Formats: sequence, structure tokens, C-alpha cells
Amino acid sequence: MSAANQVPDPFTLVIFGASGDLTRRKLVPAVFSLFCEGLLPEKFSIVGFARREKSDDTFREEMHEAVKTFARVQPIDESRWREFARNVHYHQSTFEDTSGYRSLKQRLESLAGQSNAPCNCLFYLATQPTQFPLIVEQLEKSEFTRSDSSERRWSRVIIEKPFGRDLDSARRLNEQVKAAFDEEQIYRIDHYLGKETVQNILVLRFANSIFEPIWNQKHVDHVQITVSETVGMEGRGKYYEQAGALRDMVQNHMMHLLCLVAMESPNSLDAGAVRDEKVKVLRALRPIPPVCAVNGVVRAQYTQGTCLGEDVSGYRQEDGVSADSNTETYVAFKAFIDNWRWSGVPFYLRTGKRLPARVTEIGIHFKSVPQVLFNTDPAAPMLPNLLALRIQPNEAISLRFQVKEPGPGMHIRPLKMDFGYADGFGKEPPEAYERLLLDVARGDATLFTRSDEVEAAWEFLTPVIEGCAGWGGGLPTYAAGTWGPKEADDLIAADGREWHLMRRRTGKGAEAFEIE
Repeated sequence: MSAANQVPDPFTLVIFGASGDLTRRKLVPAVFSLFCEGLLPEKFSIVGFARREKSDDTFREEMHEAVKTFARVQPIDESRWREFARNVHYHQSTFEDTSGYRSLKQRLESLAGQSNAPCNCLFYLATQPTQFPLIVEQLEKSEFTRSDSSERRWSRVIIEKPFGRDLDSARRLNEQVKAAFDEEQIYRIDHYLGKETVQNILVLRFANSIFEPIWNQKHVDHVQITVSETVGMEGRGKYYEQAGALRDMVQNHMMHLLCLVAMESPNSLDAGAVRDEKVKVLRALRPIPPVCAVNGVVRAQYTQGTCLGEDVSGYRQEDGVSADSNTETYVAFKAFIDNWRWSGVPFYLRTGKRLPARVTEIGIHFKSVPQVLFNTDPAAPMLPNLLALRIQPNEAISLRFQVKEPGPGMHIRPLKMDFGYADGFGKEPPEAYERLLLDVARGDATLFTRSDEVEAAWEFLTPVIEGCAGWGGGLPTYAAGTWGPKEADDLIAADGREWHLMRRRTGKGAEAFEIE
């Protein structure tokens, strides 16, 4: 990526919603890990912005506990923490209080002055989506949004998903944010794009000449994308009732994965070129009209069952969920990309909560060899080649191919060649938020979503959501701890195929699960 080796300028990270779970579990631990690895500039600061009254010391102690619990490298070096903590501050204000933003500006300029550095600001909106327009408006009123290249002074904003609820709301939000910030200042974040295996899709495809010639409809039978979760609502029932799996997972995570797998080779790896090609994929998706969505998109809801050895309740028994809810916790559907490369190749997507294993995997299923030579028995054809890209857990790449067993007969069996990041490089890959936060500080937008990409994804999915919303019947169900409803199996079986995940261990201890 263009700015991969660039040392970030001095900056202050302002986290709106600093009392929230995202700050505690992901953001501050990620910045601490970057600090410990020497990837941050000498002069940097973190300012937590929230409505609760607390001192700098109180906030630092809270973040100390967060880092001890969630930082990637354990145990933490307490001397390094004390050095890091001097850069951590807290600013109390409500999001509506204009005076709070004015005093924030004075404080940021003071911190920059103490460091003799430009007042570069990175604003992270770790809040409810309903607060995004308000905070952006207040930042503009307080003149936070100006960047000045002559002074080497910049201002950037990071916006968490979901970015809108449908096409119209996404367009409105884009208009509101772009009224205050230029597009190059806006970083719409999806943490999936910070995972090493996701980034490696481009390298795998375009830095290895053995793959690109066969990455098309002549050689690929179909593609499967699976994003499965073992968790239920975890206290997010009220939010999930307004979202559902289509908005929560498909519109962002799964659309990004689809684009990276299907996109054409960009002219370069700079942000604009990569994002141009992703948008082309979204615009080439065959529309699914509302009437077709009702019959062609499988939506389902989990009921009580056993997941990871524990008895768990059904979705409708979760806190914040209506007793007669029709919100989907599982989605499966088939998509087509109408261009020269992928004409006629189905892309099967599925995602769900309370499934048996936490796993995200992309499967490139190649066409079977002809029924000649070794593959002479129509009743027992050889398994086709399969390239599996494991996004999580145990990030890895696997290739299934055929070999002859030792001995006098011609006995053929499939074997798997497996590359794991932890084994291959002797260390666990960094957390996604580490890479993404560092990229924003460097000004590299490659792994972030541009406004036209957001709108193109919503343009494809909004008719699906509208069609499903108009369905008057009840949703299919699946027991927690199973792989989803029968209707999802029927969807892919109708084409003579079946869902597949490469066999491997998906975790450690209680989360370990063997998958085929």
C-alpha cells in the first residue's frame, strides 16, 4: 500500500464515546500495541470524549485495566504503560454542548503546543450511529474540520458501521459528513478489512501468476463466503432488532469480501485505484428485485439450543428483543456478477449467529475434471480443487488437490496444503484495529470505504431488505448450535452443490471445533 512505510505525523486521537465497549476492548489496546512496537510518532495523544465526569487519572486507570485484559501482547510491560499513560487524557462533555467542543479545541491546541507539533486531529466516532451527524456538525462549527497542507496540519474522521440503514439514509449521511469534511478526510471503517488474510487476498491474486489465469468463469465453478458466529446478542438485542443480519453483516463485511475476491487488477495499490475496482464489482451485481428476494433469500432466526457445550436461549428470549420479532439472525443467498470474468458463476453467501463455530472463510471451488482417466467412476467423482481463504480464526490459506496413494493400485485421495500466519511467521498477526488506526494516522485510505462504494452496496441490498420486510409469513428457525435452517441447505442443493468449510481446528479450548 502506498503509505505502508510512512512514519505518521504527530497527532491526537479523539475518541467520541470513550466510555463505551469499543474504546475499552479495541481502540486503546490497539494504540498501546502500536506504541509498544515503536510504530507511533514520538509525539501523540489520546483524548477520550464522553459525558460522564471523571479525571484524567480515573480514565487512565480504566484504560490500564482494558489494556491488561485485551491488548494483543501479554503480559504488558508496566514501565511502557506508565510512559504511554502520560499521553492519555479525558474530556467531559455531552455531544450537544457546543462549549464542550470549544474547550476541547483549546485543550488539543495546548497539547500540540507542549509537543511543539501541528494540531493534527483524528476523530473517532465510537458512538451510536444516530449521533454521527450531530458530532460532525459540532466539529464543523468549532472549526475542527480544516486541513492545511502548508502548515502540515490535518484533520480526519473515522466513522464506524453501520453507515446508514438503506440507500436513502446512507446518501443523507454521506451528504451530512461531506458537508463538513472532504472525502479524503473521511475514513469509513470496517474492521474486517484490517485482518491480515483479507489484505492478503490482493497479494495472493495479483502477486502470484499461477492464480490470476484461472480466477474466472472458465475455471471456477462457484464461490462460497461464510461468516459464522457462535455468539448471540450479548446485550445488543435492541440494536439488532433495528439491524438484522442483512444490515449488520452482509452490507459491510460480506460485500467487502466479495469485492476483494471478484475485483479486477487495479493499476496500482493506492487507495483510489483499489476502491475504483471494488465499486465496479458492486455495480456489476445482478439486481435482486423485492419480489425475488422473498423467495430467493433465506432468512431465519435461532431458537434455544446448545452452543459450545452450553444451553442458550432463543433470539426472541434475548434482552431487548420483541417476543414476536421477525428480525433475521441468519441469511443465505446467491449472487451473480454480470461481467466477463464472472459471467454465470454463482456466489453463495451465508452468515448467522449462534452457529457451531466462529469462522469466516472464502472458498474458491474450481470446476471438476472431465470424467476420463482417473475420474472414471461417475458414482464417486474426485473432489474438485478448492482454495480456502480463512479470515478468522487461525488466519490461513489452504489448497486441496489430488494425489496418488502409495502402492501398486491407482488410488487417489485429496490432500490439503495449508499455510497459517502464526506458524509461517512465528507470531500472531496484529489485531485489525492496529493496522487500521495506523493507516488513518498515515493518511492511507486503501482499506476504508469510499462514499460511492457505500451507496453501491446499499443500492444492491435495499431492494432485498424491502422485499423481505414485505413478507407476511413467519421466519424459518434453526436451533442454536446448528449450521442454520434446512432452507439454506436446499438453496445450494438445488444447484447440485453443498455448503463446505475446509477441515481444521477453529479455536482453542472450549471454542475448538473440527469443520469439514
